Amino acid sequence: MTEDSSQPDTGRLELVYQLSKTFNSSLDLTDVLNTVMDEVILAVHAERGFVVLKEPDEQLVFRAARGVEKETIENPEFEISRGVVEEVIRDGQGVLTSDAQHDERFMGRHSVMSLGLRSILCSPLQVKDLILGAIYVDNRLHAGIFTNDDLELLNAIASSAATAIENARLYQVAVEKGRMERELSMARTVQSGLIPEAIPELKGWQFAASWLPAREVAGDFYDFIPTDDERMGLVIADVTDKGMGAALFMALTRSMVRASLEMADSPAEAITKANRLVCANSSSAMPVTLFYGLIGPEDGGIVYVNAGHNPPLIYRSASKSFEELSRTGILLGVDESLVLEQGTAELEPDDFLIMYTDGVPDALNSAEESFGEDRMRESILDAVSGSAQDMSLSLLQALQKFIGDALPFDDITLLVAKRE
Repeated sequence: MTEDSSQPDTGRLELVYQLSKTFNSSLDLTDVLNTVMDEVILAVHAERGFVVLKEPDEQLVFRAARGVEKETIENPEFEISRGVVEEVIRDGQGVLTSDAQHDERFMGRHSVMSLGLRSILCSPLQVKDLILGAIYVDNRLHAGIFTNDDLELLNAIASSAATAIENARLYQVAVEKGRMERELSMARTVQSGLIPEAIPELKGWQFAASWLPAREVAGDFYDFIPTDDERMGLVIADVTDKGMGAALFMALTRSMVRASLEMADSPAEAITKANRLVCANSSSAMPVTLFYGLIGPEDGGIVYVNAGHNPPLIYRSASKSFEELSRTGILLGVDESLVLEQGTAELEPDDFLIMYTDGVPDALNSAEESFGEDRMRESILDAVSGSAQDMSLSLLQALQKFIGDALPFDDITLLVAKRE
């Protein structure tokens, strides 16, 4: 583009139109920004030009810095008047000075004086009421380079450029969102592979389980871990965080628990070892609540460790009453020196053991009421004559009916054992 700033209005309109097509010819944000600056410098005969964009946290970031030879200028932050840019972005009005060294508006601006800035033009990048940033151009050598016509031209170019920049930004967001969705989908597939595919069998017992992530990936997990002496270990755990980080740590915790069980002689020793591993491998505060119970075939005895987890419920069929398996220590990942204790309980025929994560009682409906312990127990009572699977389904159906259309904010995991 070679049209100079003295061309008639029709020429300027044609220039803005052609630049608009040029700006919108790419959806690569870096390409768009560099093209904007190269064309602006040519159009108004500037020495240098910068695109400054406002980030979501309101910080101003230099995203393009170009010279008259279409070269990229390095480290531009210290070479322009940030005060001018901030004023334009704040007020949404363009600024022109033909001689900044003698302009009363800039007499108090240290950067203008110390950098020897003379001719300055700056226009907001604005789409409707949204100010994205600003285009800034200057000439440090000559005064009187820019005119009011140049400011009008830059304002028009900036308006066109803002639309192209916003389109490129939205495209970039869409591409990034697609990438993240693919990564989350892969993570969900991998994580689902860590959850038992089938419910195991143990003579004298029935089992059922449900795992419902609130998001694409979860921080909850459950596990069935058979032992060499034909007993079964039941694990339910909750990483006290959400998102991808919690999901990754969930997988790591599962591996550490399994490894610890192979190296220990008792549940308490195993989970104590697991705690040391969790502490050693958690660079950020991501504690884990965990319940581990060990049961044998044709035997109602259970040896358990409850590391800060919601107390599992035993439903006593004979007395039609509930009993809690209280905590035997604090959650994992907080204190490396923690020594966990273990407890014991006895289940009679037709008794249930219901293990769950806090996503069950803490689930909210649209009125922001929690499901709570009382509703959970009522749902259990509705299914005490059925199987372990009936119990799991009864709880889930009651929970889903209560939640209704409200979006779940936490993972929901259930593990049910019934002694036959």
